[in-house]
Amino acid sequence: MRYRSCLLPLFSLWIGLHWALSQAASPAPHFPNRPVRLIVPYPPGGGNDAIARIIAAKLTELWSQQIIIDNRSGANGIIACQIVASAAPDGYTLLVANIGSNAINAALYKNLPYEPVKSYAPISLLGTTANFLVVPMATPVTTLNDFIAYAKKQPGKLSYGSNGVGSSQHLAGVLFNSTFGIDAVHVPYKGTGPAIVALVANEVSMSFANALAAVPQVKANRLKALAVTSLKRSSAMPELPAIAELSPGFSANSWWGIVAPAGTPSVLTTQISQAIRQGLSSTNVSDQLHSLGVESRPMTPAEFQQFMNEELIKWTKVAKAAGATAQ
Repeated sequence: MRYRSCLLPLFSLWIGLHWALSQAASPAPHFPNRPVRLIVPYPPGGGNDAIARIIAAKLTELWSQQIIIDNRSGANGIIACQIVASAAPDGYTLLVANIGSNAINAALYKNLPYEPVKSYAPISLLGTTANFLVVPMATPVTTLNDFIAYAKKQPGKLSYGSNGVGSSQHLAGVLFNSTFGIDAVHVPYKGTGPAIVALVANEVSMSFANALAAVPQVKANRLKALAVTSLKRSSAMPELPAIAELSPGFSANSWWGIVAPAGTPSVLTTQISQAIRQGLSSTNVSDQLHSLGVESRPMTPAEFQQFMNEELIKWTKVAKAAGATAQ
């Protein structure tokens, strides 16, 4: 009895250790096993929303789980960024990061309630695109040179719409004004979609909209495109000149990527990044992006981290040099 009583505690300990080891060795729960929320910082109709829906549809197919698009517009992307920064770091809440909310905002707001890079776990860049200089169909010129001459004759009378103060579209306008001696007034909207609607309605004189928003409107003959803001011509509309052909070095492009809340396990960010790479490599996705003038550029989390840091430094300098601020 005494021998048996000694063995019982040892046997119980062995059972406990065996159970613990078997649990540790078992694979983590399959991800995702429920819908994933992809938060977009701007309203429907703009580039952020368009590229989010393209990649969300593909991830839904790959994962057999619904990717829910959640448009949280307002405050130049700050509302959406705050939501994701404070979300559980479990991979089920993701953000469409972009040049405005995750690069430029830091130079505009003294008390930004999130860190553009540090508040997130980078996953992958999705793509980059030139902004297009587009004007209403009623504009009485059809070339970049003629438009510059047309604008110079009307100081303070023309306006340019953007998707928000400090966005790449805003800074492209600032750069265009200073480069060619034009005095056009900035009119910020709550997203590219509303800015495009206003432009089509001839409420503003021009816009430097991203390709995802501009190209469909141009192909539908609702807007006229005059130039692109990339250093080289866009494959989406190669007949258009780059503004850099008149002013070497002129560049103001847009980009989009996916990030998760800081603290998200690397095993999850890597898994999501690999799925995004697979999605961007598929023919239907690459064709959709190409037709909109977007260059797909999947990255590893580490590569996207470096890219975001470089963009933050670059656009902080540009915003400060332009004197752009926001309340």
